[in-house]
Amino acid sequence: MPSFDIVSKVDVQTVDNAINTVKKEVTNRFDFKGAHVVIELNKKDLTLALESGSDMQLNQIIDVLISRSMKQGLPPEVFDLSKEAYPSGKVVKKDVTIRNGIKQEDAKKIVKNIKDSGLKVQAAIMDDIVRVTGKKIDDLQDVIQASKSWNLGLALQFVNMKS
Repeated sequence: MPSFDIVSKVDVQTVDNAINTVKKEVTNRFDFKGAHVVIELNKKDLTLALESGSDMQLNQIIDVLISRSMKQGLPPEVFDLSKEAYPSGKVVKKDVTIRNGIKQEDAKKIVKNIKDSGLKVQAAIMDDIVRVTGKKIDDLQDVIQASKSWNLGLALQFVNMKS
C-alpha cells in the first residue's frame, strides 16, 4: 500500500548558518553601531536568545532573522515567535524556540484535517511523524496538495513516499 510521512524537521546546521549571517549583518548595519545586541543559539535545546537595547531594534533583528533564514531555505514557521519580549535592566530580551518535530496536538489537527478532506486515506500518528497510507498514489498526492492550504503554523515536509 502506498504511503508517505508528514514531518516537521529542521536542519540545525542550516539554522546555525542563518544565525551567523544575521549576526554578521547586524554588526555591519549603521543603525546598530554601538548598540547592545546579543544573538545566541543553543543547539542542544534549539532555542535562540535575542537581546537588544530597545523593542524597535529587537523587531529589526527578528525581521533580518526571518529574511536571512528564508534565503537559506528555512520557512519562517520554524521560529516560534509567540513569546513576548521582556525588559531586563536596560535591555530587552526575547526567547525564540525553533520548532523541530510535530507536537501531539498538532499531529491530531493534521489527522483531523486529513479525515475532514474526505479522501480515502488513513492517517496514523507515530511519535512526531504522521504516516498517511492509501490505496492510490493519487489520493496521497491530493493530501499533499490539500495540506498546503492548512494554516497550522508549521513547516511541513513530505518524506518517505513509498508505492
